[in-house]
Amino acid sequence: MALRFTYLDNAATTAVRPEAFEAMRPFLGRDFGNPSSMHRFGRAARAAVEHARRAVAAALGAEPNQVFFTSGGTEADNLAVIGGALAARTRGGPFRVAVTALEHKAVLDAAHFVEHLGGEAVVLPVSETGLDLDALDAALAHGVAVVSVMWVNNEVGVIQSVDRLAVRCRQAGAQFHTDAVQAVGKVPVSLRDTDIGLLSLSGHKIGAPQGTGALLVRDRRAIEPLLHGGGQQFGVRPGTENVPGIVALGKAVELAVAEQADLTERLRALRDDLEQRLLALAPDAVIHGSRAERAPHISTVSIPGTDSGTMLMHLDLAGIACSAGSACRTGDTTGSHVLAALGVPPELATGVLRFSFGRDNTAADVDAAISALPGAIGRVRALASALQR
Repeated sequence: MALRFTYLDNAATTAVRPEAFEAMRPFLGRDFGNPSSMHRFGRAARAAVEHARRAVAAALGAEPNQVFFTSGGTEADNLAVIGGALAARTRGGPFRVAVTALEHKAVLDAAHFVEHLGGEAVVLPVSETGLDLDALDAALAHGVAVVSVMWVNNEVGVIQSVDRLAVRCRQAGAQFHTDAVQAVGKVPVSLRDTDIGLLSLSGHKIGAPQGTGALLVRDRRAIEPLLHGGGQQFGVRPGTENVPGIVALGKAVELAVAEQADLTERLRALRDDLEQRLLALAPDAVIHGSRAERAPHISTVSIPGTDSGTMLMHLDLAGIACSAGSACRTGDTTGSHVLAALGVPPELATGVLRFSFGRDNTAADVDAAISALPGAIGRVRALASALQR
């Protein structure tokens, strides 16, 4: 019997949705024009880009002229953090950014690059239940250009109260940026209903192709471009637009937001079922973030006596695809900075698995994972025990 493969790594990437693929298909062939060209091919491409811009804006409570397409979440984060700091410096404001210790490396490394440019970066402490507000207030009191707080953490799924934090930052005169890559389609997201000034999203987390994303910018005077050489997208993000990817992104965002409420309920049920059954077979396992409000699609668990790499190998051989945390950390042997920031001890941080659900997952996928786990845990623990002798 052929092995049935179960994909539980949707926080890393998702398959391209059929609807998104069909929307982009014409622009991979006959409708291949450059959106900046004046002839009919260019006009067709421009119309498609602007239609996608309006779709993203409508879905996320923004105006079309506030949507800037990027190559993905990493570029959007860099444009927000570095571009926001540069804009503040140009206006004579503080060349200083503040980010939480739970941020994606795209934000953390962007903040450190601000230091490389002569600015300052403050890393704010966090707990499982949220940001240290006293530390935030202390940073704001000294002047900050941009504060960046991830809406939904990509490793443990913890939700931050970004609407409340955005108000705090606006009152202090700081731009508030949120990395909403794991939030769009999983929790209600609207620029209009908050004081968020900058919001990043990524297409390949919601059924668009890899290499697509956007930054929502409430006031484009708040950022300076990082790329130069063209006038596209008001000069904020110049360069010939990725028309097929943008078209697919527009469709994917539209569908993700429309389906969010129903999907949330279904994914939460799958996640809770997995966690309950996993704890029944491994009572010493630890579910990270379980004391906080979490997004419905991410479950990160530590299994004592195991190590992530070996567990992933055994699960892969059993047909289960999951991860040990952020896919962007592949090859990084320093461990998860997120778990370290949350105070997770090393003996638990080494045996971490992240299961993340998507729209195509069913109860059968939970069954498959639970069937594969006992054998994998037993073999890995036996190997660890043998090596300790």
